[in-house]
Amino acid sequence: MTLLVEDRGAVRILTMNRPEKRNALNTALTRALLEGLRAADVADAVRCVVLTGAGPGFCAGADLSEFKDLTPEKQGAVEERAELTMQLHLIFSRMAKPVVTAINGAAMGGGAGLALAGDLAVMAESAKLGYPETRHGIVAAIVMANLVRQVGRKAAFELVSLGEPVSANQAMAIGLVNRVAPDALAEAVSLATKLAELNPQAIQATKQLFHEVADLSLEEALQRGREANKRMRGFKKA
Repeated sequence: MTLLVEDRGAVRILTMNRPEKRNALNTALTRALLEGLRAADVADAVRCVVLTGAGPGFCAGADLSEFKDLTPEKQGAVEERAELTMQLHLIFSRMAKPVVTAINGAAMGGGAGLALAGDLAVMAESAKLGYPETRHGIVAAIVMANLVRQVGRKAAFELVSLGEPVSANQAMAIGLVNRVAPDALAEAVSLATKLAELNPQAIQATKQLFHEVADLSLEEALQRGREANKRMRGFKKA
């Protein structure tokens, strides 16, 4: 199976399972991830999701072995894969339930995009994260949209232009991740468990409002906050 699913209480752990390929994202794994995240979001017993990778790496990014079939002569396949990739990176902000990424090893390119797409990120002390696309003559295209929302513009541009990886401590220093730990999965599950114990309505409303106000003017953001403030009076205890 390309994606492993495990429930620990109210926390669902999704593990990318292509360790021999450093969990590179081929079409099958990308689809499985998208379906797995959607399924977790509608599962009544699940309150938080953890995403990690099997083996020593988190995710090496796109599976380059599939690129030979993505040529201008096969425009339909090119468009289908690009759409699938976009939908995968978009779903994290659209989910009602929070997602914690456990960056257990190297996260590169599209893998770095996945690592940062979650609501919280925990990185192993030995892990590296980077966007090496320019070194291969291409662009960190889809993943760039989320990156520039995560860190300052100067740091983001350095990452996508030079293509040099950063260490866990460097990632922490520039705000790419929340925590650095010897065991990223254990720390991520601990964080997810704390989130799962909170009022689910409050968490859902917090996440929804967070992603809405990030791209609004101050006045519009305050208006959305006002409406959320009125709605939260009806929240019930978990």
